[in-house]
Amino acid sequence: MTAGARLPDDVEPDTCAAFRDALDRVGSKWGIAIIAAASDGPIRFAELHRSIPGISRRMLTLTLRTLERDGLITRTVHPTVPPQVEYTATALAEELFASTRALSAWAENNHAKIAAARAAYDGDETARHEDHGAAATRTPAGPRP
Repeated sequence: MTAGARLPDDVEPDTCAAFRDALDRVGSKWGIAIIAAASDGPIRFAELHRSIPGISRRMLTLTLRTLERDGLITRTVHPTVPPQVEYTATALAEELFASTRALSAWAENNHAKIAAARAAYDGDETARHEDHGAAATRTPAGPRP
């Protein structure tokens, strides 16, 4: 929000902060993928790493820590040699994941409309730049020295 901007009367600042926190989890590159993989039950680190293409071991570790801190993932260490560690999505994560499915369905259903709107906008933007460029290169009509 810009300085001096006001929230609508029905929106509490604390609600906005909570929403931003939720969007941080949903909008992170790896968070929802990890939750989805851990939603089917306990999953070990190596299996989780293999199930998410493109994620580095370090990023997986960092994201798991964040999700665990937020109460979205449970980390269980089994007393074996070497220790066996499993990750499971919590009920809170399951609820978040269900909400993202609705957003995912909306995105899938409207992807073509968004792409068409972007193409139309980009075409208009190109036309505006061409018109502006042509106007800038014109020399004013008038007496020549």
